[in-house]
Amino acid sequence: MRVEYIPIGAGILLVLVGLAFIWDAWGPQMVGPMRDRRRRRRAEISLSGELLAGAGIALLGVALIGRDWRLETATVLVGTICIIAGTLKNRKYFRELFLFRGAARRTLPKDVAKSDKMRIR
Repeated sequence: MRVEYIPIGAGILLVLVGLAFIWDAWGPQMVGPMRDRRRRRRAEISLSGELLAGAGIALLGVALIGRDWRLETATVLVGTICIIAGTLKNRKYFRELFLFRGAARRTLPKDVAKSDKMRIR
C-alpha cells in the first residue's frame, strides 16, 4: 500500500460517518421512554443541527479524497462552517451531555430515611 492512499481511505471513512449522521437526522426517530424518571427534561437533539454537522463531516471527507483540485479550500471552509453551525444548534444538548454528569436524583433529600449504616459511593 502506498502512503498516498492514506488520505483517500480517511476521506472515505469521513464521508461514511457524515452519511451516517445525515441518515440519523432524516431517518425514523425512535420513541424514547414513555415516562422519564428525571426531574429535569432532557435536552433534545436538533435534527437540523445534526444534518448540518453530517454534511460538514462529509464535505471534509470529500476534500480529503479529491486532493489538489480547485475547490478544495472552499470545500474545507464550507464543511467547517457546517460543523460549527450544527454544534451551535445543538449547544443545549452538548451542555447537558458534558456538564450534568452523574446520577440524576429521583427523591428529595427530606424523603430519604436516615440509617446508621455508612453509605460508600
